Amino acid sequence: MATTTPPPAEAPETASTERPTTTGGLFASQVGPLLAVAAVVALALSTLSGAAAFARLGLPDPGPVTVYALPVVRALSQTAAAATIGFLLLAAFFTPPAATGWLSADGYRAVRVASWSAATWSVAALLMIPLSAADAYGRPVSQMLDLRVLTVAVPGIETTTSWALTALLALVTLTVTRVVLGWGAAVVGFAVALAGLLPLALTGHSAGGSDHDVATNSLLLHVIAAALWIGGLVALVTHLVAGGRHPAVAARRFSAVALVCWVVLAVSGLVNALVRITPADLVTSTYGVLVLAKVAALAALGGFGAWHRRRTLPALAAGDRGAIVRFAGLEVLLMGATMGIAVALGRTPPPAAPEPQPSRIEALVGYAIDRPLTAPGLLTEPRFDLLFGTLALVLDGLYLAGVRRLRARGDAWPVGRTLSWLGGCLVLLVATSSGIGRYAPVMFSVHMGQHMMLNMLVPILLVLGGPVTLLLRALPPAGAGAPPGPREWVLAAVHSPVARVLTHPLVALALFVGSFYVLYFSGLFDLALQSHWAHIAMNIHFLLVGLLFFWPIVGIDPSPRQLPPIGRLGLLFVAIPLHAFFGIAVMTSATVIGSSFYQQLEMPWIDRLADQTAGGGLAWATGEVPMLVVLIALLVQWSRADERTARREDRRADRDGDQELEAYNAMLRSLATTGRRAPAPDADVARPDGDPVPEPDPDADADLGERRT
Repeated sequence: MATTTPPPAEAPETASTERPTTTGGLFASQVGPLLAVAAVVALALSTLSGAAAFARLGLPDPGPVTVYALPVVRALSQTAAAATIGFLLLAAFFTPPAATGWLSADGYRAVRVASWSAATWSVAALLMIPLSAADAYGRPVSQMLDLRVLTVAVPGIETTTSWALTALLALVTLTVTRVVLGWGAAVVGFAVALAGLLPLALTGHSAGGSDHDVATNSLLLHVIAAALWIGGLVALVTHLVAGGRHPAVAARRFSAVALVCWVVLAVSGLVNALVRITPADLVTSTYGVLVLAKVAALAALGGFGAWHRRRTLPALAAGDRGAIVRFAGLEVLLMGATMGIAVALGRTPPPAAPEPQPSRIEALVGYAIDRPLTAPGLLTEPRFDLLFGTLALVLDGLYLAGVRRLRARGDAWPVGRTLSWLGGCLVLLVATSSGIGRYAPVMFSVHMGQHMMLNMLVPILLVLGGPVTLLLRALPPAGAGAPPGPREWVLAAVHSPVARVLTHPLVALALFVGSFYVLYFSGLFDLALQSHWAHIAMNIHFLLVGLLFFWPIVGIDPSPRQLPPIGRLGLLFVAIPLHAFFGIAVMTSATVIGSSFYQQLEMPWIDRLADQTAGGGLAWATGEVPMLVVLIALLVQWSRADERTARREDRRADRDGDQELEAYNAMLRSLATTGRRAPAPDADVARPDGDPVPEPDPDADADLGERRT
């Protein structure tokens, strides 16, 4: 499989003297106990509240097979998914590849163990389709094994649809892990495996009821952090048991990942719990007791992590593998128990809320909106977006940390780039966490304003900040013979075939402009309004497509495809009329886009067609302003590039006495001299048309040579 060639790997290290272990044996000995503990704990805890849950939700009992098998199979699926992600993380980022770009022996072994985990994940996810259907309909699972019944049940239930998507992504991951040989392909497999967590993270208790936007976002962060932490630890222990090379490097990198994951788990878990229960419910409900048990397990795991950083990492750097293997084995078992608690928590309904049932708008959007939008309300009615608001703050902090590192060592960084980056993060925060983010799901005009901010203004400001250049200057290089690190990973990503394809002018233009028409005029927008996860996907799409389009045009960072200035202007001038025509098409449309969803909201103070006309006008008018900013920035960059070229030529001339120009003038004088001594006219070389070649004019050539270029 062709892959991107990463930076050279480290110098060879003495091979382990331990006998090689088969990947199947490693999976059974290292991942098997984790799967077993998670399944047993999930079964035990789910059994305690299973019957009560069905009675409380008003559902018939689906039978003992579903009641007992579902938590076990779900625990196996989620734990195997975490193990798959952890081993691919080990292969992609914790163990250095070979200098040729292929996986090293350690990386290949990790991918092979990941294939066993992915196989377990795939089988368990497929089994969850009929089990979840039986659970939802309250029927024996034997009735759901009929293919005709499943074809009706799967599209009709969000949970079964999510399990079907999960199974599909697990099978894709399994295929990748069976054929992967290169480092770049391992990175792709890691990304696909992470995507396999999304369908389930965006459904369940968190996807319905009031505040489901906050609950879903927090659960998404929680699930990803848990998979990286648990899977990464299992992969690290397996790597040490198998006698893998560079154990200290792998442990140090995992320790950094684990610290971030622990913080994310703690914060997201707290937010998710506060959305569902009150403090009194922690001791008066089964759901609250499970939350306390999970908090205790998380605190214990944090203690394990602190011990690792203080004691076992220095011991491992000194060559003692045994300490961390023994200590981490107990930690892995505790993580398995934590996974079991999480599954039981997902099977247990939260305690009944004392407040009234959520309104229609709360059920559809996640929060109440009971009054018309006002101009001050865009700023005075904020609702913090846990994903994009947090992203804006984190990007701000990381950028400022990079600038601080440069200045600490005496390097300068342009203030204009810093202001541009901070401005882009501020616009991202305002677009998603102010009144704009609150009203965007219910008003087309506000949504279109948010779209323009995320798709144009934020990307322009971010690419003008030069984040990749700052990152490459702030991060230290790995050095000759050292394992490649974050700096080398960034360079490999920038020069990867995927980046070259996505930044191709035609591809970037098609994604940037074509997505407008496809989303709003194909009925896709009507479907996307129904789900919170689709709203997240739209915002991510707007942001990424804008970055891909404006990066080669005005970006400070070098892109995989360096367009000439005239090519950048041409690309911009093609996009401007296409974007303007889109705004006009929305303004003049007599059909309300997304009408089926907007009618469900029952907001009589909004004239939907007039609101859509305002949104189209906003797209037409505000879209031209960022384009004008880009045009000005492009012309300024063009002018500065010419000035830098002229100054560079002047400095070179000062250093060498303008030797290049003198050599050129000497050549012209030599030609002029040769021309005066040319043979007689009858010996002249004739042109193809028969006319003799005229003698050169020595005065004209001399004048040309003395002119500075």
